[in-house]
Amino acid sequence: MEEIINRVSKSPLISLDFDEYIDQSERAFFDLKEGLFHGMILKEKEFREFLRDYDWLAFKGKNVGVVCSADAIIPSWAYMLVVTRLEGVANLSAFGGEEELEKALINQAIDEILEQDLEGAKVVIKGCGDIKTRDYAYFELTRRLLPMVSSIMYGEPCSTVPVYKKPK
Repeated sequence: MEEIINRVSKSPLISLDFDEYIDQSERAFFDLKEGLFHGMILKEKEFREFLRDYDWLAFKGKNVGVVCSADAIIPSWAYMLVVTRLEGVANLSAFGGEEELEKALINQAIDEILEQDLEGAKVVIKGCGDIKTRDYAYFELTRRLLPMVSSIMYGEPCSTVPVYKKPK
């Protein structure tokens, strides 16, 4: 009887699974509306006092989106002040709501993936998982892999869809 050989495990394919890279820490949101006068007007002195007295440790180790749910004019420096308070407390902070936070986490994961030596590699991007902004994730990873890899496939190593092959 001939020995069965697992060719997938012996292949030079590098399998990338977003679930292994995307930070699953708790997501939270900071709403600037809480620091506005009557929930509508930003007064610099009062806003700075609000930020100084706020319990930033509530965001310890979390991924935080920074939003303003009020229909108010918020100067750019207000967001800048908030991010200085989150730095060193939050795991990751991003400007915007849930979708923007997820995109920031995806970009962080892609940066981590690209720390590997993928020059000339044959890459399979796994197609399953719980990514909320799936199309963005696969688009962005593919875009960033194109200059370095020899091929990109989608799916599982035993059953892939060819996406890209570097011209010779």
